[in-house]
Formats: sequence, structure tokens, C-alpha cells
Amino acid sequence: MSPAANENTASLLVSCRDRTGLVATLSNFVFRNGGNIVDLDQHTEHDSGLFLMRLVWSLQGFALDRAGIERQLQAFSSELGLQWTLTYGDRRPRVAVFVSQTAHCLYDLLLRRQLGDLRCDIAAVVSNHSTLAGVAAHFDVPFEHHAITPETKQAVEDAQQRRLDELGIDLVVLARYMQILSPAFVDRWRGRIINIHHSFLPAFIGAKPYHQAWERGVKIIGATAHYVTADLDQGPIIEQDVARVSHRDDVEELVRKGRDLERQVLSRAVRLHLERRVLISGNRTIVFG
Repeated sequence: MSPAANENTASLLVSCRDRTGLVATLSNFVFRNGGNIVDLDQHTEHDSGLFLMRLVWSLQGFALDRAGIERQLQAFSSELGLQWTLTYGDRRPRVAVFVSQTAHCLYDLLLRRQLGDLRCDIAAVVSNHSTLAGVAAHFDVPFEHHAITPETKQAVEDAQQRRLDELGIDLVVLARYMQILSPAFVDRWRGRIINIHHSFLPAFIGAKPYHQAWERGVKIIGATAHYVTADLDQGPIIEQDVARVSHRDDVEELVRKGRDLERQVLSRAVRLHLERRVLISGNRTIVFG
């Protein structure tokens, strides 16, 4: 679909216990109200009996207004036990990017946003250092510096929370933000914080994964984008990729190769989230293509 056509759509993500007729019920809801389905994908987890679905339809000529759509979905929720989230194509998600002093992932996100590859508004770059202020300025994005010490960490997080609320942020992206967020912060943004970890998780959790990989003599390195939870580097994985390495590669070469993976994996994960293609199921994700 063209960008203009995409703006006149509704995207529905649902999950519930599997039962006969779910696809028919939801697609018929669109049909009965004069809508045209432009994308539909579903998945059933046979072990858990969970049904998950992504449904996108055009609102051109649709009989119900947005309040009416939500009333019908509430009725489905009561009748079918449906859990759902609904977004509209004419609302651009607002994103805050958290960084420290490493620039490659930030550059990639800002450039892709400028080129239109990421359909969002990056409302702020937030950092615990001033190093990357010039990068944000180059792309005309506001930069906020919040220096952090062990004594000020809680106060800084409180200030960051207030600022995110003021800016109407929908998604926080940790683009090599070298700080561990508190459980309270993570809980407030559950399912709305994406982190890039420079390792193919679950291997090499925590600090200096490239050093860990070199010490183990691995033949493949990777990068992982995942939702953040209170457990370090353990959240639901959205996207991963790998590159081959050899005994000829020192740590610096692993880092260089890893940078390419990190920026690509993070941007793909952010795009999937922005396009409402990701459903969290326990500590896993279902990613609709």
C-alpha cells in the first residue's frame, strides 16, 4: 500500500484461547461494516492453546467510527475472552532513543527515520553523556542530557519518566544505552522498551560480550534486539542476526563486524514494533511477517 493508503487503516493485534470460528468472526466483522482486509495473519500455539492474530483493514467507507469499532471489540472481548490492541495508521508513534557514547545505532535510526524507512517521530535523544549531542542536532532532534551517578540514579529516572510522559512517548529504544533500568522503570514501560544487545542471546549476557566471544573462540557472533524486562538481557526476543568470524579476528575486529549487525537488527526490530507486527506470548514473541 502507498504511504497515504497506510494512513487510512486500522491494525488489530489479538490473543485468546483458541476456538473454532475466531478468524471468521473477526474477518466477518470487517466485511459486515464495509471494510477491506489488506493483511491478515494468525498463529496457534498448540502447546498452550493460545490463538494470536494480526488483522489490518482499510477504513475507507467503513461503517463504524472509532468509538464504534472499540465498542465492538469490547463485546468480542467479553464474548471470546479476546485481549486486543488497536492502532490507526494516521497516528505516528512517538519514540525516545536512549544512548550513552556509542553512535552507530543512533545514526542508523535517525537516518532511517529521515529517509522514511521508520514511520515514527523521534521526539528526543536522551543520554547520560553529552557526547552525542551533535548527532541529534545534525538531524534536528532534541537532545537531553541526564548525568547519572549511583546517588542520583533514582532522581534521574524519575525525571526521565516525567519527560517521557510530557513528550507523549509510545516507545523507548535503548540504542547502546549502557545503564541498567530499574524494575519500576521497566514495569512502567512493559512491552514498550526495545534494547539491542551485542550478542546472539542467550549466549554472552551482560558486559563485554565480544571479549567473552573471543575468549571462547566462537565462529559466529550475533546481535539481539529484545523487549526489556527486569531480568538483564532476558526479555522476549524480537530480531537476531549473525556473522561468521575466525581465529584471525581480534576483539576489535569482532566489535567492527558486530556494529553492522547491531544497527541492522535494532532498526528491523523497531520497524516491526512500529508496524504492529509483534505479539508477546510469555517470554517469547510472535512476529508476523
